[in-house]
Amino acid sequence: MENARVLIVEKDVVARKNLTAAVTHGGYKVTATGNSRQAVDALATGEYDVVITDMSVPDISGIQLLEHVKAVMPDVEVIITGSASIEAAVEAMRKGAYYYLAKPLLLAEVPIIVEKALEKRRLKLEVANLEQDPQQIDAPPMIGYSSLMRKLRQDIAQVAPADCMVLIQGATGTGKELVARLIHASSPRGTHRFLAVNCAAFTENLLANELFGHEKGAFTGAEKAQKGLIEATDKGTFLLDEVGDMSLTMQTNLLRVLETQTLLRVGGTTEIPVDVRIIAATNHNLKMMVEAGSFRSDLYYRLNVITLQIPSLAERREDIPLLANYFVNWFAARLGKDIPEIDDSVIKAFAHYAFPGNVRELKHMMERAVVLCNGKKILLAHLPPEIGASQQLRSSEKCQSLSYDTIVSLDENEKRYLAWVLEQVNGSRGRAAKLLGLNRGSLWRKLKHFSLGED
Repeated sequence: MENARVLIVEKDVVARKNLTAAVTHGGYKVTATGNSRQAVDALATGEYDVVITDMSVPDISGIQLLEHVKAVMPDVEVIITGSASIEAAVEAMRKGAYYYLAKPLLLAEVPIIVEKALEKRRLKLEVANLEQDPQQIDAPPMIGYSSLMRKLRQDIAQVAPADCMVLIQGATGTGKELVARLIHASSPRGTHRFLAVNCAAFTENLLANELFGHEKGAFTGAEKAQKGLIEATDKGTFLLDEVGDMSLTMQTNLLRVLETQTLLRVGGTTEIPVDVRIIAATNHNLKMMVEAGSFRSDLYYRLNVITLQIPSLAERREDIPLLANYFVNWFAARLGKDIPEIDDSVIKAFAHYAFPGNVRELKHMMERAVVLCNGKKILLAHLPPEIGASQQLRSSEKCQSLSYDTIVSLDENEKRYLAWVLEQVNGSRGRAAKLLGLNRGSLWRKLKHFSLGED
């Protein structure tokens, strides 16, 4: 969730500063307090997405604060910190906490847990909105007149009415969910619900609970039965985003749902019929994963009835000026600003930039530019510094030829690029992830793979 706000409640000054730094480093806006009374006041005057509170805070306990949050703002996720006590963790989870973090905290994992809590909150809000008005979601426009995009629109128009399974493949930030929404909107199911879940954002047990729901007493804290998201999307369309990140056990459970059109809630024994169109999306090569044994071949062939390949932004550069102008107009209207023009120098710089984060990265760039622009034109100065650096690098390359000895592997090139991006944003992983169009979990895995920064 963009611009997510986190409230931290921690009595120890050093611990509060460290926790604040860790969460801020993840790219979130933070308010920190030393006692629960101040926290209650903050909740009454501001909107928050996640609350992180210690068990033993002054005035009222962390559990009491948790109960207060769930009573007045049930969609806000609460993360409890405290001693490594099983009893305390069980009580916190039973009262509705999203997660229990045992002290001493491993600060590197805090932003990842916050991200997963935000994903759960987003799903809750989307389900609530759809229950009020299932028809409210209109598919946003697909911008682009390149031959690749014209072909993609034709394919969408052809597969949408067929009600078959579709596998959408494309790099991060290319617009896989947008394509899924367009398929849904153009299908006979278009007047019903569309829901999406990011399979990479949940552990196996949490994902099973989110997808299939649970029966009363299925686990500690399951005080009543709850529908899963697939069951809640009855007669609609359900997108399994990043399906390649599912565990083999979850793949088996999903295959059963697809083959029988029924599901079992966690802890349940009764098969529940479901009428849902499943669309899967991934940035992985599932065929290679099948060959490596990390993705079930039978599930791959079940999902792969129709495959749509989303081109990267670098593959359709002729669409960049159109997209850039669309985003500038959209953000200017949203921020109540006069719509600025885009200077030719910006468009020329874009021509030399790789756009590793694809359309999502361009969107964030244009948002930044509109915010910073106080004149009539968006200039290079309003863009991240790597845009101009990329243009200068390309210009200098024209003046020198590369020898065979200077060529490095793609893996090494990606490592160098990630290191350079981190340097440009002063090590802020949150800003780096937003710039690259990656979620924080994906960026963390890449940094760990390349041994960049702290684990």
